[in-house]
Amino acid sequence: MRGFNYLVNRNKPRETATCDKFPRVCRSKGSAGPDCCKKQCVNVMTDNLNCGECGRRCRYGQTCCSGNCVDVMYDKRNCGACKNRCKKGSFCNFGMCSYA
Repeated sequence: MRGFNYLVNRNKPRETATCDKFPRVCRSKGSAGPDCCKKQCVNVMTDNLNCGECGRRCRYGQTCCSGNCVDVMYDKRNCGACKNRCKKGSFCNFGMCSYA
């Protein structure tokens, strides 16, 4: 006989698999990232709202590159995009190397 416990368990809403309770959720295929911040899977190496650690936001005009907030418009190591390094002796201006 299934009894009362069967009915109680059947009427419970399903528990959502959030990463704060199930950290492995973030490592599954199709996840937004391997890290858990405020019950959401993120990648702290690239997420502008959680750059390097949970809750660390990049300022306006900055992008999260390898866990650091950088200004890709003027950073010669991340010119225009993360890891786009300008050649030695050149500079980054408006997101382009050696823009005249």
